[in-house]
Amino acid sequence: MRMSPAWETVLAKAGLQVTPDEFLSLVEDAARRLAPPHPDPVGYFSPEQREALTDVGLDLGPATRFDTRPRARSVVAIAVLRDSALTVGEAARRLGVDPSRIRHRLGVGRLDGWKDRGGWRLPAWQFAGDEVLPGLDVVLAAVPTDQPPLVVAQFMTTPQDDLDVDGKAASPRDWLLAGGSPDRVAALAAVVGTPA
Repeated sequence: MRMSPAWETVLAKAGLQVTPDEFLSLVEDAARRLAPPHPDPVGYFSPEQREALTDVGLDLGPATRFDTRPRARSVVAIAVLRDSALTVGEAARRLGVDPSRIRHRLGVGRLDGWKDRGGWRLPAWQFAGDEVLPGLDVVLAAVPTDQPPLVVAQFMTTPQDDLDVDGKAASPRDWLLAGGSPDRVAALAAVVGTPA
């Protein structure tokens, strides 16, 4: 099925120089990387969304295309990061604590988040089921305070050569989930956003 001209118009008005298919591929990739509770892109979308996306020809399998559109990739990544983030209430329910505990953890840097028009938003990558990612407080203490949530999310969900799990480079998130030392991740996090 061909994409409607409306898609092309919306992308053009937004200044995104990508085709609708490329944009949907970016959504798929961002959903896979930035929403760790749903590592499979299919799991990120509702049944209705999956049907709509597959109807227009989107392959919801792992992304394989090389991306040459960094601005479009950033817009999609930010949208997915925001959409997959939890509110204070959602985080409190997930962890089984009062919302005031979540706000306190945000205030002292033991949880990552940003203030949005509707209140605090907490990126999903920092949660593992009904718990906080092991060693998260150690890692967050090392992240430079000037780094935006997207940069931190990208770092935490992108494989790092210095972190090895089962013979493969692992993301800091996967490293911590596998029982790796948070100090190793903290050492890498301390230089996030600095020139190489």
